[in-house]
Amino acid sequence: MTGAPEAGESGSAIERVRAACEARQLPIDIIEYPAGTRTAEDAARAVGASVGQIVKSLVFVADGAPILVLASGANRVDLRKLARLAGAARVEKASAETTREATGFAIGGVPPLGHRRPLAVYVDRGLLAHPVVYAAAGTPRAVFAVAPDALARATTGTVGDLAEEPSADPAR
Repeated sequence: MTGAPEAGESGSAIERVRAACEARQLPIDIIEYPAGTRTAEDAARAVGASVGQIVKSLVFVADGAPILVLASGANRVDLRKLARLAGAARVEKASAETTREATGFAIGGVPPLGHRRPLAVYVDRGLLAHPVVYAAAGTPRAVFAVAPDALARATTGTVGDLAEEPSADPAR
């Protein structure tokens, strides 16, 4: 679980993210893009970065409890690896409703912190290969840049290899 309290529900989504970052001494500048940054590809184009530098904040359900995964935009999450890292027998992708209920944010704008309630956080090691990554800031139009190791510390995330291995099957 995250150690620090999460931001409350008062204020806008962006203000909640900013307050959560300030509470963790994680200085950020939030930038809004009118065209939106809903997908990793959209975000990469908007900020002028590689898709691998985009943080996908994804909610999963592990043995019935929502958890958060911070994954590289270039990777898919391997559910078996996630289950091992989380110590769970069963892991599945959360629904849009479960995501909003757990985080207070809609899919496409889920930030890595500032959630409605504390969530266990798992960070894909692939993010740490970049000097700077870009994460959603509470809406599909807002992002912030951050050093990935600072983000892992601020979220008290457990770092591990969560990337799905590339398939040898060309039909996939």
